[in-house]
Amino acid sequence: MHPVLIRIGPLSIHTYGVLVAAGFLLGLALAVRQGKKEGIPPERIIDIGFYALLAAIVGSRLLFVLINAGHYLKHPLDIIKIWEGGLVFYGGLLLAAPVALWYIRKHSLDRGSLMDIFAPSMAIGHAVGRLGCFSAGCCYGKPASVPWAVTFLDPESLARVGIPLHPTQVYESLGEFLNFLILITLRRHQSFKGQLFWTYIFLYSVLRFTVEFFRGDVARGYIVAGISVSQGISMIIGLAAIVVIVKLMRRKTAH
Repeated sequence: MHPVLIRIGPLSIHTYGVLVAAGFLLGLALAVRQGKKEGIPPERIIDIGFYALLAAIVGSRLLFVLINAGHYLKHPLDIIKIWEGGLVFYGGLLLAAPVALWYIRKHSLDRGSLMDIFAPSMAIGHAVGRLGCFSAGCCYGKPASVPWAVTFLDPESLARVGIPLHPTQVYESLGEFLNFLILITLRRHQSFKGQLFWTYIFLYSVLRFTVEFFRGDVARGYIVAGISVSQGISMIIGLAAIVVIVKLMRRKTAH
């Protein structure tokens, strides 16, 4: 709705970048707070957060570029314009996860505990970040006649201008806020390590798979029968999350 937050002469501060940064810092602050409760030094949490952030930016941009390769082959300089939007969450997750695991192993930290510490932070950070997408107009929805449809008017918006659209960015943001509430509630009743993280992965895969049906951005990439790349990934990691959760539950019961 407001792609540029502040413009001072040639300098433009994009709302997308501000909100993505705000989401990251909020999530990191919550992770540090929980880490202190569990006896993990704040510097370890911060290090993991920043290493994962850098990997997530690279991975999420690479997947977006691959999905929209036709555009970027013609306009290669656009690859670096991440302030305009164009980050795919799954690409970030697929690269950030091994980087975080590498750091955890290097410093002999408890993998399960840290995964659970970061799970609610990922949800709340993503919820705020999606509001950045809403501001930029990226990840926009299909034309809609529902009462809550939104019409983008700013000519710098990445969404289709002047047409009522499903606010898919808001759908996902609200879904992630709900995921956050579920996770912090589950934390009080957690029965095994890894439960929060894999529950989050499952919840997000369901959310993303559903929201994708309302997405209207043109070049998103499809694999078969109208199923998008993100929906395909959602199905795979959603099933993987179920398998891991069942395995961890059985392991706990066996002990």
